Amino acid sequence: MTGIDGGRGGFGPRQSEGETNLSERRRRWVARRLDAGARALVREDARHFVHQAISTPCLNAVRKAEGIWIEDVQGRRFMDFHGNNVHQIGYGHPRLIAALKRQFDELTFAPRRFTCEPAVALARRLAAIAPGRLGKVLMAPGGSEAIEMALKLARAATGRFKTVSFWDAFHGAGFGAAAVGGEQLFRSGAVGPLLPGTEHVAPFTCYRCPYGYPDEDGRPRLDLCRMVCADFVRYVLEKEGDVAAVVAEPIRAVPYVPPPGFWKAVRAACDAHGALLIFDEIPTGLGRTGRMFACQHDGVVPDILVLGKGLGGAALPVAAMVCRRDLDVVGDYAIGHYTHEKNPLLARAALTTIEIIEDEGLVERAARLGARALARLEDMKARHPLIGDVRGKGLLLGIDLVGDRAAKTPAPEAAEGVLYRALDRGLSFKVSMGSVLNLSPPLIIAEADLDRALDILETCVAEEEAHLFTARAGRVRRARSGSRQRPRSPR
Repeated sequence: MTGIDGGRGGFGPRQSEGETNLSERRRRWVARRLDAGARALVREDARHFVHQAISTPCLNAVRKAEGIWIEDVQGRRFMDFHGNNVHQIGYGHPRLIAALKRQFDELTFAPRRFTCEPAVALARRLAAIAPGRLGKVLMAPGGSEAIEMALKLARAATGRFKTVSFWDAFHGAGFGAAAVGGEQLFRSGAVGPLLPGTEHVAPFTCYRCPYGYPDEDGRPRLDLCRMVCADFVRYVLEKEGDVAAVVAEPIRAVPYVPPPGFWKAVRAACDAHGALLIFDEIPTGLGRTGRMFACQHDGVVPDILVLGKGLGGAALPVAAMVCRRDLDVVGDYAIGHYTHEKNPLLARAALTTIEIIEDEGLVERAARLGARALARLEDMKARHPLIGDVRGKGLLLGIDLVGDRAAKTPAPEAAEGVLYRALDRGLSFKVSMGSVLNLSPPLIIAEADLDRALDILETCVAEEEAHLFTARAGRVRRARSGSRQRPRSPR
């Protein structure tokens, strides 16, 4: 039997990256909502693809994706507030499709020993929009590979191999990316051992501080904790003495926003101990948080910045590593050398995506709509005890569900319940960390659609609350009834 943490009998890996695809509730939803044709396609998928947590067996089958919508094979449409964080410009953006069609007619591939105009134009554009003086670029087919290129570059530049990263972080599924990542689902059990020297510390998580400090309505009490989460990064750098890089998401995609001054303190610690700072902006970059890059909220520039996911405009897989110019030190070796390193189609997709984000003002739109949505979520929290915390930046938002507000007890079953209730009403999103409703809508979303999605969420939260209250009351009645019927023991 599958435990609510996603493991077998409660002893398997903890569910952190997304909702489990192995639960009884998932099976009931599929049986209830999919017709014979959809079920057959999902079964055929499961027959041919290797099974793995989260993705296979699948939930459903999609036949169309357009704008903010995905449409399943039965013709039902869902507002997609998940999208694996690839859909900043929505699905099938006409300008992107037109650019790719032109590129197909002009040039579809460039062997590695050649360059091409789209690849050079993309590198030039990435250098122009990157924070600080980051100016050298290397492309990869996916974010995990780009993270691993950054790790190789940090080793070569520093002459060291150790890293410091955070538990619960996701940096990709490759061996190197999973090693610096901190999710049990990707790095433990049968897949080990991974890279040596990948030290981990507890993340900034003010709502449930792993160091035990209290928060104030989800915000840090810096007068009490004195930002011990940042101090501990410095402590490890001091103790190890030979760390090549600190690897981190500047805003955790689950999401968690760092306390004020956190990254300035970590940047200073890296500088003091000769470690590079690598920011993973694969899910949070390109406008998602209301700035082009999430690190710009804190005014901190990394030594290496990694992009992916939305860079391909929800059309093609492409990622990039952007670094300081003086870190161009591996000319005698190959740290990437991917077949599609300078593919003109991938480069055109990325270049056009950036142009659309800039021309349509999507960064500013994410900031404005995100502030509106966060205010609505705070209002929902005030009226629904199932909501323990709401947080986020821009259009990266999270609703942390709890069984007990005072104890902050995570409520994974309730989160799963809200998810399937929302799917029934045409809203798709992700569950992170077991009990966090993770909302990442396309940045093109209309205000009316955003409001409608939040209406759906509140309805589902209210229904799940009523369900839990009824179930809890029933348990209390049964317990009381049993105690009344129990014979008294003789004196």
